Amino acid sequence: MRLQPKQIEIIKLHTLDIFGPQAVVRLFGSRLDDAALGGDVDLHIDSPVPLGSPALAISRMGAACSRAMWGRKVDVLLSAPGLTELPIHRVAKTQGIVL
Repeated sequence: MRLQPKQIEIIKLHTLDIFGPQAVVRLFGSRLDDAALGGDVDLHIDSPVPLGSPALAISRMGAACSRAMWGRKVDVLLSAPGLTELPIHRVAKTQGIVL
């Protein structure tokens, strides 16, 4: 996994702040490949509770993590009750690593 411990801590803190203690955050995508170079940070948030403004929460998470990681691009997927689940969500859940 190509994330520093401080980056993992930042991601977990923002997940807690934005989505609450019940949310699970996973890293998936190219950052799981230790042999790869560069790439954005792909995160999957799994929330067991419905969110009033899911798009706002996703935007806040991506922006907060990007700022904390000196502008690194951060993509955020969200699974929550009432939201459509796409094939990419299943990939993130099965191949991602819980942080």
